[in-house]
Amino acid sequence: MTEAYEPQIIAFACKYCAYAAADLAGSMRLSYPTNVKIIQVPCTGRVDILHLLRAIEDGADAVYVSG
Repeated sequence: MTEAYEPQIIAFACKYCAYAAADLAGSMRLSYPTNVKIIQVPCTGRVDILHLLRAIEDGADAVYVSG
């Protein structure tokens, strides 16, 4: 048997918008896939292309920026 492929996804989430929504989802006991790693940032405007490229270099299959 072969294992199902699960891409590693890094999500950069705005502290006041997207991260707050993810935190609320956790409080409501909603779940999201374990292969998604959320990184809190002060604002999505602070995310530089170098952050995105570094995430890919470090093994992420996809990068998501949410504000």
